[in-house]
Amino acid sequence: MDVVRPGPAVRTRLEVPEDSLFGADNLPYGVFAPRGGEYRVGVRFGEFVIDLAAALDDSVFAASDLNAFLAQGPARWRAVRERVRELVSSEITTDAVHSLADVTLALPVRIGDYVDFYASIDHATNLGRLFRPDAEPLLPNWRHLPVGYHGRAGTVVVSGTEVVRPRGQRRTDSGVPDFGPSRRLDIEAELGFVVGVGSSLGTPIDISEVEDHLFGVALVNDWSARDIQAWEYQPLGPFLGKSFATSLSAWVTPLAALDSARIPLPEQTPPPLPYLSVDEPWGLDIELTVCWNGQVVSHPPYGRMYWSPAQMLAHMTANGAAARSGDLFASGTISGPEAGQRGSFIELSWGGAEPVEVGGERRTFLEDGDEVVITASARGVGGRRVGLGEVRGRVLPAGARG
Repeated sequence: MDVVRPGPAVRTRLEVPEDSLFGADNLPYGVFAPRGGEYRVGVRFGEFVIDLAAALDDSVFAASDLNAFLAQGPARWRAVRERVRELVSSEITTDAVHSLADVTLALPVRIGDYVDFYASIDHATNLGRLFRPDAEPLLPNWRHLPVGYHGRAGTVVVSGTEVVRPRGQRRTDSGVPDFGPSRRLDIEAELGFVVGVGSSLGTPIDISEVEDHLFGVALVNDWSARDIQAWEYQPLGPFLGKSFATSLSAWVTPLAALDSARIPLPEQTPPPLPYLSVDEPWGLDIELTVCWNGQVVSHPPYGRMYWSPAQMLAHMTANGAAARSGDLFASGTISGPEAGQRGSFIELSWGGAEPVEVGGERRTFLEDGDEVVITASARGVGGRRVGLGEVRGRVLPAGARG
């Protein structure tokens, strides 16, 4: 009987345009499933997805999330990144390569905890002026610590997931609340940060050690029901107005890909307490673009953020709270000082008083059927840009099945 032996693996060189936002200087991680296949970890290169379990012959990547890889730590992250850079600059086996158009993307990490911060001084000032027009816009604690709240990890969804309009209690003119669908549904254009190596309960992460724990960044849209939020948030803060959906990009860009985007933080006055004091350039030169029904309405600049991710993570664990691989924390709405740099529609429309023209209509908040797409890019090597993918979502009517 003739024995059929497998032939040599077929290898190919992947061609990606030099100006691609997803070239060899980027290489973000995600979770994908080929047609008829199981979910596994991949890296994006141009319009291709590289199956890392096949390319590296490593079972840690034959998983439905990045968590096991994240827990392996910075030395492992660097080694894998260098090996993938070698592969995409030479030849790779064809069975490890998939077209991006032919795969399904999933949430890239298993999120145990989600924290949302309020780190933009422009956003905090705008909301302070809207909500407290006769008082100081910033509350007394704002310049002393990165204000945040603990969100709902179970409603973080991957980009492209439709968002059902939430219901909740709403304030009325009579002073007696009613219950129904939010009438002031909004977005928050944010940058999310993914924890790589966790920490032990009772052991804070020192700000000098953040890079040993923080793996990468991903775009976030933290959908907000402003009318529900306005009625419920005092005295304990956001709840149903925030917990119904948070959209996360399918791609996590490693911090190593953002070395060229690092810039100094804005001046922090007064100086932070020692546990929040940073010497490294922890700002990031990243520009976001917000599209509302296909129309660009804003370009929020992350480079103006007052509080850095290092300070957020150090503060988040300062009381001894543990962090775990895959945990997510986000910057809060990214806004700049100009009208065209605001990262939420409550700011863009100035609380509904100054409607924005979208598709020939004057608009304030989101209507059923609206789609919002947030994209971003960062300064890369040699003047090239590094893409952060997109976070996309369309609004379904209250009561619809997402």
